[in-house]
Amino acid sequence: MSSQRLMALGLRFYVVVFFAYLFLPLLVMAAATFNDSRFPTVTPWDGTTLKWFGELAADGGMWQALSNSAIVAVGVLCLAVPIGIATALFLNTVQSRAKPFLYALILSPLLTPGVIIGISTLIFWRQLGVGGGIFLTVLGQATFIAAYVMLMVTARLQRFDRTMERAALDLGASQWQMFRRILLPYLRPAILSAAVIAFLQSFENYNTSLFVVGYDTTLTVYIASKVRTGLTPAVNALGLILILVTVLLAVAYEVKRRHEAARSVKGV
Repeated sequence: MSSQRLMALGLRFYVVVFFAYLFLPLLVMAAATFNDSRFPTVTPWDGTTLKWFGELAADGGMWQALSNSAIVAVGVLCLAVPIGIATALFLNTVQSRAKPFLYALILSPLLTPGVIIGISTLIFWRQLGVGGGIFLTVLGQATFIAAYVMLMVTARLQRFDRTMERAALDLGASQWQMFRRILLPYLRPAILSAAVIAFLQSFENYNTSLFVVGYDTTLTVYIASKVRTGLTPAVNALGLILILVTVLLAVAYEVKRRHEAARSVKGV
C-alpha cells in the first residue's frame, strides 16, 4: 500500500473520529430527552416519552433564565461589536513602536480567567453603587468579548487595499463617506461573523456571569444550580430545541447565500 493511500485512509479516519467526537454527545443528549427516566441518561431506557417537553414548558425559572441570557447576549453584541471595530481601526492606524504593547494590552482580557474578570468587575462597580444584575453582566462579558471582535476585524483589515481609501479621499470624499461606502462594506462579512461569535460567547458564558449576574440568573448559571438540586431531562429538551433552531438558521443562511450567488452569476 502506497504512502499516499495510507495518508488518505488516515485522513478519513481522523475526520470520522473528529465528527463522532463532536456530534455523539449531542445525539446522546437528544436521545435522553425521550427517555422516561427522571435522570438525563439513555441507560437504562425506561420507555419513550414526550413529557419532558411539557416539564420544560412549565419550568418558568428556566424560561426566565433563557430570556435573561438572550438579553445579556444582545447587550454584549451592541457594546462589544462597536468597541471591537473601533479598536481594530485604531490599531490599523498606529505605526509607532507602542503598537505591539497596545495589541497585547487589548488582548489581555482573553488571557485573564473569567472568574477574575467577574470578581474585579463586581468589586469595581460596587464602589460606584452598581450591584449585580443584567447591566453588570453585559459590562463584564463585553470586557473580553470585544477582543474577539477586534481580532476578526483586524484579520480582515490586513487584506484591505489602502489605495482604495486614498483614492476616495483624493476624489473629495470625507472620512465618513469613505468609511461608509468603501471600508464598511468590505468589513461587513467580518463584522457579521464577529457579531455571531460575540452572541454565542455571551450566551454560553458561565465563569464571569456567576459573579456579576446577581439575582437575574442566566441560563448557564441556572443549569449549574439545578445540577446541585437535581437535573431532569427537561434541560435536554431545551438543548434539543436550541440545536434544531441553530441548524434551521444555518440551513436558511446557506440557502440564502447560494441563492444570492446564483443571482450574481446570472447577472454576470
